[in-house]
Formats: sequence, structure tokens, C-alpha cells
Amino acid sequence: MRASAVVAGYKPYLESIADLLDGQELISSGMTGEVERCRAALVAAAGGRVVALVSSGDAGIYGMAGLALELARAEGFDVPIEIVPGMTAASAAAAALGAPLMLDFAVISLSDLLVPWDEIRVRLEAAAAGDLVTALYNPKSKKRVRQLEATVEIFLRHRPPSTPVGVCTAAGTAEAVTVHCTLGELLDQDIGMRSLVIIGSRRSTVIDGRFVTTRGYEV
Repeated sequence: MRASAVVAGYKPYLESIADLLDGQELISSGMTGEVERCRAALVAAAGGRVVALVSSGDAGIYGMAGLALELARAEGFDVPIEIVPGMTAASAAAAALGAPLMLDFAVISLSDLLVPWDEIRVRLEAAAAGDLVTALYNPKSKKRVRQLEATVEIFLRHRPPSTPVGVCTAAGTAEAVTVHCTLGELLDQDIGMRSLVIIGSRRSTVIDGRFVTTRGYEV
């Protein structure tokens, strides 16, 4: 970051790393401005400048890494691209809640902005039927409520209402809030776009207040 001449990112993300910014040129835009922001970063890099393209969490998980690679090829930007791994919300939330991702799990975004809901539903059905612990990104917004309700309906067809569930909002920040509940209680919780929901499997349990998915060790 400090070696970069240009830093590009969603405005709130840049605000969260203000301590790493010291005179760099900033490229920022709002929600849904990802393509333009990424193109501007590539243009700057093609001009010989070192550019940091910032994502929240991990750039390769619902982040900007894939778009940067796609756009560079599609528009002929011949620049070296280094992808630096970060801490995705699923890992941060899991650590705050306990150890729910100790066995096979799925990560699914409920946002249908880029993926049709019918495709998302197929993935949810498969994860629920396969008894996978499931981490839900973008579970709910003020306008988008039905997707989480439908998800709970799907999982309740395959798992008991007592299945452990964890909700972590603003994972990895000083404002992080965690809630432990059950699948049957999930829709009663305060959940928004900054929340990460983890639905347990039949191997999941609660140990001393911590959400854990057991692997089968003899203990």
C-alpha cells in the first residue's frame, strides 16, 4: 500500500484504511461502480504507476481480483497483476463465533444483483441437501428481504429448527457484533448487508457458548 502511487477502491473501504494513505492519488467510486473503478486502476497501471486496487476481506472472494483479470484481458491491458490474500468475512465471522467451519462448508451470496435468484436457489438447495455448513454473504438489505426468508425455508426442509446458527455483523472491525441463535430463530435477528450468517450442519453444536462443527475426533 505504501509503495503505491495510486490507490483505488470503494469509498468506505478507502476510509477504513486512512492510516495507510499518505499522499497517494485516490480513485474512488460508490456501489455498482466496480467496472469503472477497476478500469481506471488498470489505466493508471498501464501508464507505469504502481496501483493498489482495494477490496474488503479477500480480493479473490467476492472481491476485485477476478474483475481485474477479466478486464485486463478483454481490454488489452498488459500489466502485471499481483493478488494479495486477505481475510474474508467468513473466516473473520467464524473466528468470532467459535469454530463452525471445521468441516466441509459452502459459501453463497444471497445478492441477486449479478446472479439470478434461480441460480442461487439451486446452490442453496444443494448445500442444504448435502448437509454442508453454509456461510451466507449479503443475506439481507432494506429492499431485499425475501431471499433470506426463502433460504430459511429451504434449510428447514433438511435440518431441524434447533440447528445452530451464528450471525456476525461488521466482522473483523471494532464494531463487530455476534449473535448465536438457531435456524428456527434466524429470521428474528437483526441482519443487514454487513452481516455474515453461518448455518450449521448436523455435526454442528454449541460448546460453552461457542459455535463448533465437530470433525469426528475421539475426545
